[in-house]
Amino acid sequence: MFSRLLGLMSADMAIDLGTANTLVYVKGRGVVLSEPSVVAVTEVRGRRQVLAVGNEAKLMVGRTPGNITAIRPMRDGVIADFESAEEMIKHFIRKVHNRSSYFSPQVVICVPSGSTAVERRAIQESAESAGARKVYLIEEPMAAAIGAGLSVTEASGSMIVDIGGGTTEVAVVSLGGIVCARSARIGGDQMDDAITAYIRRNYNLMIGESSAERIKMELGAASLPEDGGPGPTTTLKGRDLLNGVPREITVSQAQISEALEEPVSHIIEAVAVVLENTPPELAADIVEKGIVMSGGGALLRRLDDVLRQATGLPVIVAENALSCVALGTGRALEEMRQLRGVLSSMY
Repeated sequence: MFSRLLGLMSADMAIDLGTANTLVYVKGRGVVLSEPSVVAVTEVRGRRQVLAVGNEAKLMVGRTPGNITAIRPMRDGVIADFESAEEMIKHFIRKVHNRSSYFSPQVVICVPSGSTAVERRAIQESAESAGARKVYLIEEPMAAAIGAGLSVTEASGSMIVDIGGGTTEVAVVSLGGIVCARSARIGGDQMDDAITAYIRRNYNLMIGESSAERIKMELGAASLPEDGGPGPTTTLKGRDLLNGVPREITVSQAQISEALEEPVSHIIEAVAVVLENTPPELAADIVEKGIVMSGGGALLRRLDDVLRQATGLPVIVAENALSCVALGTGRALEEMRQLRGVLSSMY
């Protein structure tokens, strides 16, 4: 009875706890928060103290003095720092709730399809410690498929490729379940790392995490420009590794596409593995419907063309690709009775 009363008084929410960004969907209101998954902490008398979370903490990455550390609690879609993740979830719940902490919401959180039982329990316990009344988990590719508007409950196969910050989730869904899936630990972060390594290798220049991300968004492409030229260019600042002084260089889109060759090939490989393991009847459905891409990585220029050439199948980038997982998780919360089969709970 008391639990039901709390349900009436609290705003149930769905959380897309991503490696790069966390999105929060509140029942009846839609996506109300989208902030980086970053926590800034400092040590005070041997105890860790949170200084900032989200946007404010992201600005501190790579710019903090010795006593402040900017932490990313999520790595490869799962919790890497339990304590910081708990603080981050608590902060976001309070931020969207705008009420006293004793109004405990019911929470649906998405997890990578390849995450272990231990990793799932860590996410569930973090949310419960942050004040959630009841926690349900939904697998990321299923949430992405629902958010992309695919008919996941029908006896028809649909293929989703969700490219997030830390993982790429490839899955074939049918009848409210995942028929075959692959979770590759490759995503936006690995693309940033590939750009950083390329610039260091070719220019002896060390660039920061934020600079690599900016270049990826400005020039990032999965293949060379169609005319075979260098494409657009931009300037990039960093520290010269030979003499230690700051230096500026100019890079082209062709160079960045060369830098991204390896992570893109891993994504194509993950898609190929899932297609190989898809039952023939569902494969026929995919030939007809095509592959749907979601997540921030799906916005990489010409990635849909590269995937189309590699598979010979139609490839569509979902509308609202960035928020597909959050929207799908939110819909599972809103339509819990109809979509109960896609949710799981550790208890």
